[in-house]
Amino acid sequence: MSISDLLWVEKYRPKTLDEMIDREEIVTRLKAFVKTGNVPNMLFVGPPGTGKTTAALALVNDLYQGSTAGKFMELNASDERGINTIREVVKDFARSRPSTEVPFKILILDESDNMTQDAQQALRRIMERYASVTRFILLANYQWGIIEPIQSRCAVFRFPPLGPEYIREGVIRVLEKEGVSWTEEAIEEIVKAARGDMRKAINIAQSAAGGLKKITGDSVRQVVGVLHPKEVEEMIMDALKGNFTSARKRLAKLLYDDGLSANDILREMNSELMSLEMDEKKRLQVVNVLGEANFRVAMGADAEIQISTVLAALAADVQK
Repeated sequence: MSISDLLWVEKYRPKTLDEMIDREEIVTRLKAFVKTGNVPNMLFVGPPGTGKTTAALALVNDLYQGSTAGKFMELNASDERGINTIREVVKDFARSRPSTEVPFKILILDESDNMTQDAQQALRRIMERYASVTRFILLANYQWGIIEPIQSRCAVFRFPPLGPEYIREGVIRVLEKEGVSWTEEAIEEIVKAARGDMRKAINIAQSAAGGLKKITGDSVRQVVGVLHPKEVEEMIMDALKGNFTSARKRLAKLLYDDGLSANDILREMNSELMSLEMDEKKRLQVVNVLGEANFRVAMGADAEIQISTVLAALAADVQK
């Protein structure tokens, strides 16, 4: 059994541009390139899991009508970032003429913004020299990581994080094909944890399923290592009632028994504080303390002490 059969993210990766449902404007332009056979060098920019690699591979598949052997190469610049690789591997591929009706080959270079400046300069020269026989599709998380001479030779496509509705639709589609049922809470937790990254969302769903036939909010939280909102709500309510000792015990459990990060706890506390019914003056006071705690934790301060200051603010009377 191959990796593509085992990993849902590969098993259900769109193989053609028609199968891509979440990038209509980009897909329309790429289809036009395929139809005319006039494919430029391209730069796909965006965070991980937003469809850059999928779009590049789908274009290659459509362009060569599924017969891609020997007609394209895919390299990851995180592994192949040195100038010697550019001069040898890329140059050897780029300069050979294709034996196909399409008069050029395609080289996909993933994470190209990780390449050194010297390697990018070498790549620029290769792009110029072999423009008649090779097209380049560069994938990058950050456009500023690509030197200007390369950017100016590429059509730039931006892939922003996917909206929650697309993540939701994509995950549900995969779960249905795998015969796995779900709760609404599970989908909400996946969407929240994925933050616009479809690959991450599908990987979370597969891990949460774990061979079972149903995923729940708890199984998703267990996979991604996030706390149940109820636990934070109970901690906050203890503090609001003046039971500071009980609130600190709950905090210690979250930090040391459950192994949750201070950032996750503070983020959930902020979310709960925004939805709880409480005096607005006190809410503002506590949110200010929470912001200060967040900053101090980021600077390396002790997490338990900093979050405890937030609990103390909740337990204290509103300052007159």
